[in-house]
Amino acid sequence: MVFDRSARIAAVAQKEHEQIFPKPGWVEHDALEILRRTEEVIRDALEQRGLRAADLAAIGITNQRETTVLWERQTGKPVANAIVWQDTRVAEDVARFASQGGQDRFRPQTGLPVSTYFSSLKLRWLLENVPGARGKAAGGDLLFGNIDTFLLWNLTGGPRGGVHVTDVTNASRTQLLNLKTLDWDVELLAAFDIPRAVLPEVRSSSEVYGQATLSAIRGVPFAGILGDQQAALVGQACFHPGEVKNTYGTGCFLLMNTGERPVPSNFGLLTTVAYKLGNGAAHYALEGSVAITGALVQWLRDNLGIIEKSPDVEPLARTVNDNGGVYFVPAFSGLYAPYWKENARGVIAGLTRYANKGHLARAVLEATAFQTREVVEAMEKDSHIGLRSLKVDGGMVANELLMQFQADILNREVLRPVIQETTALGAAYAAGLAMKFFSGLEELRANWAVDRAWTPHLAEMDREQLFRQWKKAVTRSFDWMES
Repeated sequence: MVFDRSARIAAVAQKEHEQIFPKPGWVEHDALEILRRTEEVIRDALEQRGLRAADLAAIGITNQRETTVLWERQTGKPVANAIVWQDTRVAEDVARFASQGGQDRFRPQTGLPVSTYFSSLKLRWLLENVPGARGKAAGGDLLFGNIDTFLLWNLTGGPRGGVHVTDVTNASRTQLLNLKTLDWDVELLAAFDIPRAVLPEVRSSSEVYGQATLSAIRGVPFAGILGDQQAALVGQACFHPGEVKNTYGTGCFLLMNTGERPVPSNFGLLTTVAYKLGNGAAHYALEGSVAITGALVQWLRDNLGIIEKSPDVEPLARTVNDNGGVYFVPAFSGLYAPYWKENARGVIAGLTRYANKGHLARAVLEATAFQTREVVEAMEKDSHIGLRSLKVDGGMVANELLMQFQADILNREVLRPVIQETTALGAAYAAGLAMKFFSGLEELRANWAVDRAWTPHLAEMDREQLFRQWKKAVTRSFDWMES
């Protein structure tokens, strides 16, 4: 996406890439395909408006966090497919690590529980299971990175001088970064048996990392990196402690800016880095991560064939007035916040002969709103801040039935901004700040405006009855997988 100084979209191009499911619980991406698609959409977006490299002030990168790539320094070739954040192949390692000190043994340093979610155990799995990988990594012949690092390295020269760097937000999701020092932690590297030689340098989210070598953008500085959810926080201009956004994508991610000190969670949330702009102090966030939301709509489309296109879920759900007593708990990869139960699995509860595909579609949408309420309640307990309204973004915010139900089940106003591509916008802001393209945070805050607001209409008795039934359904998903 190309943005102008007013944060308006000047050009946009997008392409899907393949989702690979080689075994139950395994989710992979072809990192080289992602690189090819990235190069293609760069060219397509520039061609739309007849733009050249000289027209660009800077480039920012935002990416799915945690997804783990390991590649050869000399060739740039990945040693295996990227292991995606949703992948659960390291579940046995999670159980073993948790048995030796508890699921929260690394929370004091990292803010994160032991989980299949983060990069640490995924990287360890690659080093253990790809022949020769551990020796090559220790010798400096392999490089690790999340997708931000893999793209930056390739687009700044690859084997011929590519920059091997990540930012603090992505690094904070590896479970190898110390939140206080903002550098790789020696004790964590030893615990996970990760050689430091494989890791990228950790930098701020807004500074010049290197120059592009791809012909379409040659010479343009890469000047911003933010993990996708932190990028949305910046794109929503949540720069003050207590400000919150929720992104509805493949999963759902609620982040609250907690200021310059990390706030530990006692209610199942994650403590993470929100952003670090240049030489400024790092800001931290509390995050509630829900694994499956938009991905559940895709599952309805691709696995069951109930809808042809993802947007079709809304008109199908509108064919019924309520969920018909049907609740869908999408614990395909276990449950994330606030439960962190690796052994939970998906459940559809409350089925009767009365239920039809409209009720199932409605239950799919309502699952997203119910999970968001659970995270909001946990966040209010951890932060001691009551949420007055919820800023929303991501692909699912176009679904007006979902947004109204979200307001109803939260009993709070839901606000959709004029610029809904806040994740890309946040990366653009980070890059623009580094190059003085934007004057500062107040200019960015002034760009934010409401497109649509939803107010709650549901009676309290009905709201609480629906939520009680949801909580009952969630308990039915627990402990499905036996260790």
